[in-house]
Order: sequence, then C-alpha cells, then structure tokens
Amino acid sequence: MVETQQRERPAAVILTLSAQQRVAELMARAPEDAIGVKLSTPRRGCSGLAYSVDYVSEANAMDERIETPGGTFFIDGASVLYLIGSTMDWVEDDFTAGFVFQNPNAKGSCGCGESFTV
Repeated sequence: MVETQQRERPAAVILTLSAQQRVAELMARAPEDAIGVKLSTPRRGCSGLAYSVDYVSEANAMDERIETPGGTFFIDGASVLYLIGSTMDWVEDDFTAGFVFQNPNAKGSCGCGESFTV
C-alpha cells in the first residue's frame, strides 16, 4: 500500500506581524463570548464589497481558520474566493489607524478606499 502525503494548504490571507499583534490586542479586550476575530466582505460601499473585521462568538464549519499567537483569525467562507492571496496589515500613524489590504483579486476600488470590486 502506498501512502500519500497531503501538502498543507496555504492560508487564504497572509497576516503581517503587525496585523497578528493587532488581533492579539483585540482578543485581549474581547467580549467574554468571543472565540476569535473574523474577516468578511459584506456587500456595501460604492464598489460593491467592503472589508469587515469583527469579533466572532461561534465557529462556522465553512470559515477558514488561521491560528495566530494572539488568537484564532477566521475568514468568512463566502468571502474566501475574493480574498485568496491577500495580505492584511495593521497600519497606524499620527492621524489614522486601521487594517490595510493588498488584494490581488480586486479589480478596482472606490475613491475613499472603503470598498472594492472583483
């Protein structure tokens, strides 16, 4: 009998060290029922889809999971196809702070950068 090895599938989204640290900070002050942080792409904004990061209190079998040092990061199962190959970073300066996405699947975005289209 020949044994086959399964290659580990790469994560749909790469979290930079800064993004992982931000997830850890969020989980340190998360509501008691939170089991992780979840990225989704709800329909909204000028271009159709937006990035949304929220606490999640219940696991969904369809969601992707990425284990980070600070907690579990979930990716909405319905959003994975829009996000494959993306990098998520946390950027903070004197005037703004937020997650920034480099998404190779985005074909365009609105002028304010809040939404994107695929």
